[in-house]
Amino acid sequence: MYYNDFNGLKISALGFGALRLPMVEGEKNKIDREKGQIILDAALKSGINFIDTAYTYLGGDSEKFLGEALKKYPRDSYYLSTKFYARHGVTIKEAFEIECERLQTDHIDFYLLHSLDEDFIEDYMDQETIDYLLELKRTGRVSFIGFSTHATPDVLERFLDHFDGFDMAIMQLNYVDWTLLHAKEQYELLTKHNIPVWVMEPLKGGRLATLNEKAEKILKEYDPDASLASWGMRFLQGLENVKTVMSGMNDVSQVEDNAKTFAERKPLSEEEYEVLMKAKEAFLEEMGVPCSACRYCCDTCPEELNIPLLIQGYNEFKISGTTWKLPNFEKAKGAEHCVACGECLKHCPQNIDIPSIMEEFAGLLKK
Repeated sequence: MYYNDFNGLKISALGFGALRLPMVEGEKNKIDREKGQIILDAALKSGINFIDTAYTYLGGDSEKFLGEALKKYPRDSYYLSTKFYARHGVTIKEAFEIECERLQTDHIDFYLLHSLDEDFIEDYMDQETIDYLLELKRTGRVSFIGFSTHATPDVLERFLDHFDGFDMAIMQLNYVDWTLLHAKEQYELLTKHNIPVWVMEPLKGGRLATLNEKAEKILKEYDPDASLASWGMRFLQGLENVKTVMSGMNDVSQVEDNAKTFAERKPLSEEEYEVLMKAKEAFLEEMGVPCSACRYCCDTCPEELNIPLLIQGYNEFKISGTTWKLPNFEKAKGAEHCVACGECLKHCPQNIDIPSIMEEFAGLLKK
C-alpha cells in the first residue's frame, strides 16, 4: 500500500467505504457482523488506514458496526471519517454526539457535510452549521472538516465562494463520470481552491468492475491479467490532487484485488488511457441507467421499493429482454407499485428520473 501526504499525515491511497457491507438476509439495514469484521480486518491488514461512513449509512448501522468492529484496534492506527446529513431530522450538534456514541469515540478525524447538491446547498450555507464545524475543529473534537458533493460545477462554485475554509472534499469520480456527470469540472474547481480530493464511487457502484462483453474484451485483449476494477483505480492514480480512493468493498477478494492495485502508484500510460477510453465508449453503448446503488432513494420511498434492484432489472431487461439472471428480483416489489411521489428525486446523486424509469419498466414487463 502506498500513502499520500495530507497535512503531515500519511493517508492510505485506498480507503474503506462502509456503505456496501454484507447484510443479514431478510433484515433491513442490519450488517452481518461476522462477515463485515472479516472484510474490515482484511482491509486494515492490507494497509488501509482511512475509513469512511455517515450518519445515514444503512440506517445508522454502519457507524454502529464500526464502533464495535474497531474496538480491537488502537484509535491512532486509523483515521475515521463520518458525515452530517442536513435533512435527517436532527441538528448537526445532535448528530455529532449520536455519531460519537455509535462509533464509540470522542474524536472524529474527518467530519463532513454530507451530499452537497442543488437541494441542500442552502442548508449547508447556514452560518450556524459552519460555525459549529469550526468550533469542533477549534476544540479538537474534530481534526479536519470537509464535505461530500454531488453538486454541479456552478453550485459547487457558489458554495465555495460562500465559505472556502474546508480541509478536504469527497466527490464522485470515475472514468465514466469524468465526462458524463461533469466530474472533470468539479475536480478542477476543487483543485483551484486548493482542496484535496477524496474519491467515492470509483467504480460507479461496482458497475465498472464488470462492464459489458464488448468493453471487457477490449481491456482483456490488451492486458489479460488486469482486473477490470484495476483499470478504473489506475485512472484515478493519475490525478495529482486525489489523496484517497474509497471503495465500498463487500468481499475479501475485492480488498485483495484493490490492495494489489494500490501496492504502488502506477497511473495509466497514454496508450493504456486510450484503450480505456475505447472500452468506455463500448460500455456506454449499453450502460442504460447510471444507478450506482447508493440507496439514498430507498429510505424516502413510501412504497419501500428496492429502487436500485429495479433499475438493475430495467437495465438487464433493456439489454437481454429478461430479468431472471438477477437474484431476488422476482421476490421484490415491482415497479408498478411506484406512486410517482418524487421523493426519490430529491436524494438521487445521479439525477436519475426514477419515477419515469419505474413507469417505463412497469409498461415493458406488461408486454
